[in-house]
Amino acid sequence: MTITSSHLLFLLLLSLFAPLTTSHDYHDALSKSILFFEGQRSGRLPADQRLTWRSTSAASDGSTDGVDLEGGYYDAGDNVKFGFPMAFTTTLLSWSLIEFGGSMPSEELDHAVRAVRWATDYLLKTVAQAPDRLFVQVGDPIRDHNCWERPEDMDTARTVYSVSPSSPGSDVAGETAAALAASSMVFRSIDPKYSERLLDSAMRAFEFADTYKGAYSDNEGVKAGVCPFYCDFDGYQDELLWGAAWLRRASRNATYLSYIQNNGKTLGAEENINEFGWDNKHAGLNVLVSKEFLDGEMMSLQSYKESADSFICTLIPESSSPHIQYTPGGLIYKPGGSNMQHVTSIAFLLLAYAEYLSRSSQMVNCASVVVGPDSLRHQAKKQVDYILGDNPMKMSYMVGYGDKYPQRIHHRGSSLPSISSHPKFIACKEGSMYFTSSNSNQNILVGAVVGGPGEDDVYEDDRADFRKSEPTTYINAPLVGVLAYFFANPN
Repeated sequence: MTITSSHLLFLLLLSLFAPLTTSHDYHDALSKSILFFEGQRSGRLPADQRLTWRSTSAASDGSTDGVDLEGGYYDAGDNVKFGFPMAFTTTLLSWSLIEFGGSMPSEELDHAVRAVRWATDYLLKTVAQAPDRLFVQVGDPIRDHNCWERPEDMDTARTVYSVSPSSPGSDVAGETAAALAASSMVFRSIDPKYSERLLDSAMRAFEFADTYKGAYSDNEGVKAGVCPFYCDFDGYQDELLWGAAWLRRASRNATYLSYIQNNGKTLGAEENINEFGWDNKHAGLNVLVSKEFLDGEMMSLQSYKESADSFICTLIPESSSPHIQYTPGGLIYKPGGSNMQHVTSIAFLLLAYAEYLSRSSQMVNCASVVVGPDSLRHQAKKQVDYILGDNPMKMSYMVGYGDKYPQRIHHRGSSLPSISSHPKFIACKEGSMYFTSSNSNQNILVGAVVGGPGEDDVYEDDRADFRKSEPTTYINAPLVGVLAYFFANPN
């Protein structure tokens, strides 16, 4: 039989909207998704560290520049602290708690708040010298990626990278402002003084970003250190609006509302780019700002709601909009690296937007079909259930969850023996034998979600294939909110 495009569409629809039969332990998955962040910690680890195969690392970061930059997170399987994805991770983890923290068991909420604070304590250090200087990275990625060594053994250069008025970085500064503003809401009732400090620092970071406009990937002093790893080739304009939007939500200050209203067109808010990730905030920006329109019918923000609707329609197979790509098994797929970052971020936006629509009794009109909040939640559930095991490979893509999960993830600390089991120093190239080994990783990075399968739903569990096998903090951050929602609403 010849497989036609109509047959393929039918199979995709069947996959997306088939009854959900697999039962998942969302509490267990949520707990592990938060625990993952402890495996990514940099600096001196606290006494209550639960992933005990990790130890203190990079405790003297920043000392070469006479500044304390200890702490924060390694963003993935390497030992560099990239400020841009770390800030985005912090924003999304905070947004997860703002929207769905009330659905979490108290113990998990406490761990999640600590995960946010591990990031914000570091980010506060990065903006302490603003507006004269903002630190954006610690570690030379070229030298780091040339080694396969534990963070505890690092002997590569801990180069400090920064931006300044003469060498701006509006993208990373704007995202840092968003992270500090969003996290200030997390701590508002827990630690008011700390919350106030975060918000004040967010305002200073945003002022730096808006006053000294420019992309840090154009900054020759930083470019060599961040490219091609975390250059923002999509421009810095979306980060300015994103930072302003979070400052508006956190502070309720009319100044930031005016900024969004007056600068939306010039900064590309109406470009309707259906992307959301560490380097492109358009879809997330539209969903976030839509909340204010939906809550208060503020007509000046209606275009953001229209753009958010347009994004949602690309996720609905029955709509007449150009569609986002799905694998045959029903997973959202965007070509490039680390596909799961798109899956978890989009699933989070689906749930957040569903909540905003529900509170205002609104729907999404996709021309050929009208979509309600329940449909968006169903779409998000299909994605998270795929991650947890409802997929053609019949495996969980979260390490430590379920009976079958990735064993050879692209992660230095996980693949090398721990300090406790192998106290002897392992030099840069001495770890290569562990990288090339076909054995499972020696330490389980519980909760880590890998980049995931290819467009054919196939996952080879190959440590060398970093696009598929490397976990990142910005994959897990929005997933925390998604899992919190389905823990409270499993059906």
